[in-house]
Amino acid sequence: MNETVLTQLSQILEARKSAPADQSYVASLHAQGLNKILEKVGEESIEAILAARDAEQSGDNSKLVNETADLWFHSLVMLSHLGESADSVLAELARRFDVSGLQEKAQRTTDKGN
Repeated sequence: MNETVLTQLSQILEARKSAPADQSYVASLHAQGLNKILEKVGEESIEAILAARDAEQSGDNSKLVNETADLWFHSLVMLSHLGESADSVLAELARRFDVSGLQEKAQRTTDKGN
């Protein structure tokens, strides 16, 4: 179910990419360019971090869930802007199954050194 939601959202985001900027929030982000989209991803990241900190104190995760949804949404817009989709991220996550997180991180560090 959740994978279907991501796929559907990716399709909607792709369709709205070419909509008139004055009729679609997503289209307006694309029209403003990658830097604006990155700014929104950064803002939402900070808001999610703050919500997590507050959730630990209060025990109420509702704001954390809302802010994480905003972060994921804007991350999907970023991917769409660069010609990628949620499917690309899901495929990468699937590739990492059965690989220790420590192994995967070490491999990324080794790859960067080449």
